[in-house]
Amino acid sequence: MFSSSSSSSSSSSLFSSVLFMFICMLLFATVAPTNDTVLKPMQELKKLKRIRSHLKKINRPSIKTIRSADGDLIDCVLSHLQPAFDHPMLKGQKPLEPPAQRPTGHNSSDEKIETFQLWTESNEFCPEGTVPIRRTTEKDVLRASSLKRFGRKIIRRVRRDTTSGGHEHAVAFVNGDQYYGAKANINVWTPAVTDSYEFSLSQLWVISGSFGNDLNTVEAGWQVSPQLYGDGYPRFFTYWTTDAYQTTGCYNLLCSGFVQTNNRIAIGAAISPRSSYNSKQFDIGIMIWKDPKHGHWWLQFGSGLLIGYWPSFLFSHLQRHASMIQFGGEIVNTRSRGYHTSTQMGSGHFADEGFGKASYFRNLKVVDWDNSLLPLTNLHLLADHPNCYDIKAGKNNVWGDYIYYGGPGRNERCQ
Repeated sequence: MFSSSSSSSSSSSLFSSVLFMFICMLLFATVAPTNDTVLKPMQELKKLKRIRSHLKKINRPSIKTIRSADGDLIDCVLSHLQPAFDHPMLKGQKPLEPPAQRPTGHNSSDEKIETFQLWTESNEFCPEGTVPIRRTTEKDVLRASSLKRFGRKIIRRVRRDTTSGGHEHAVAFVNGDQYYGAKANINVWTPAVTDSYEFSLSQLWVISGSFGNDLNTVEAGWQVSPQLYGDGYPRFFTYWTTDAYQTTGCYNLLCSGFVQTNNRIAIGAAISPRSSYNSKQFDIGIMIWKDPKHGHWWLQFGSGLLIGYWPSFLFSHLQRHASMIQFGGEIVNTRSRGYHTSTQMGSGHFADEGFGKASYFRNLKVVDWDNSLLPLTNLHLLADHPNCYDIKAGKNNVWGDYIYYGGPGRNERCQ
């Protein structure tokens, strides 16, 4: 009997030990870190370090900072310390003086500066000798698909096969000649952008090269881009590329390239006021032209405010002249399958609705070889999906050449 009791007790003890070990193994398996859980925080830490290092490169020490009503911080940076002067061809230099002569036929009296930027409503400006730069934050960079693509457009073609990459356009263009600039007044709206990876813009393109990898462009206008800016405000922007948006160029001052010379306009800052449906309309004047003396491409905003220039050495084809000028709207449609995006272009209304309802470009002109502003000849219109966004052109004595364009995106005719 004793022996039997001892054996039973021993078996029970062994069973308890095995059960305890099994429970421990289960607990260990539950709480023990896997390779993924160890690596993920390390990867995130490395990513954050790379982002902070990048922010140090593009956010420069300022002598004054202005807080905008929309939350933006506008840093007043000494002009020779702006990101452009990181470029090897510009190191140690200072911004050039504005060209002595603007294109013949330019008349600032037809361009009232009725549209300003939100950050200036406090009546604070950056001192002379500085340029206002919108401060980039960690959140701005984290919204991008990658640090490498931050500040760059999605790779796409400009006109032929324009739906490539989900980009859709309603544009007017001229080509087949040599162009040295262009000018237009662009109606400003606040189109709804329904996905954080989509945008809606209205701009002027100056283009040269083929529609392959050697495409050169300089661009300016307004855009709503939640991914780039984190909100739905229309913002004044610039862009450039020399290889069809692949590895060169960027928005605004997010890389070395564009040289800003103006202390009153912040590229990338929100525009205020904006147009309202069947109510007061606002537009911005944009002119881009090639300085005949030095060959740089200068940008003008409103009635005579020179913003700065793209140095000619940035480009291959645009070192000589442009071969196409394009005016109009562009959106990104991320809905590759199923229904079309509801992201709006322009005012979100079709061209036929006209003034106060549809968005417009007016006073469309080009700059010729003699540095003269001329009316357009042989204007072409293109709408990738006219049931979603369309365009129409006209001419009168007040507006010269003009276009109405845009649309709501998804509707009963655009699925």
